[in-house]
Amino acid sequence: MKILPPILSYLSFAVILAMPPIILQYSGNTDMLAPHFWLIFFFLSGLTFLVLASILFVQQKNEDYYAQAFLGATTVKILACIIFIVIYLMKNKLNKYVFLADFFYIYLLNTVFEVYILLRNLRHKNLR
Repeated sequence: MKILPPILSYLSFAVILAMPPIILQYSGNTDMLAPHFWLIFFFLSGLTFLVLASILFVQQKNEDYYAQAFLGATTVKILACIIFIVIYLMKNKLNKYVFLADFFYIYLLNTVFEVYILLRNLRHKNLR
C-alpha cells in the first residue's frame, strides 16, 4: 500500500473544501464566516492530515495495529478539537451559530473524507 495517493487526494480535497469560504469572503458575505475562520480551517485540516498520515503509516508498518491506531488518533483528534473550541470561544466574542456552522462544516467534511480514505485502503486488494 502506498501512502502518497491518499495524502495527495486529501490535499486536493482540502483545496476544494476551502473554495466556498473563499467565495464567501470575496463576495462580501464575511458575516457568514467566524472571526479568524482560516485559523479554524487550517487547525482542523492540519489535524486531519496528521491523523490520516499517522494511520496510513501505522497500516504500512504493521496492519495488526491499524484499528488501535485509528481509535487512538480519532480520540486525540476529538480531544484536540474540544480544547481548541474552549480556547477559541474564551478568546473571541462571536455569533455562536456562525461559529458552530463553520466549525461543523470543516470538521464533519474532514472526518467523512478521512473515514472514506481509510476504508478505501482497507478493502481487499482483489476488489480494487
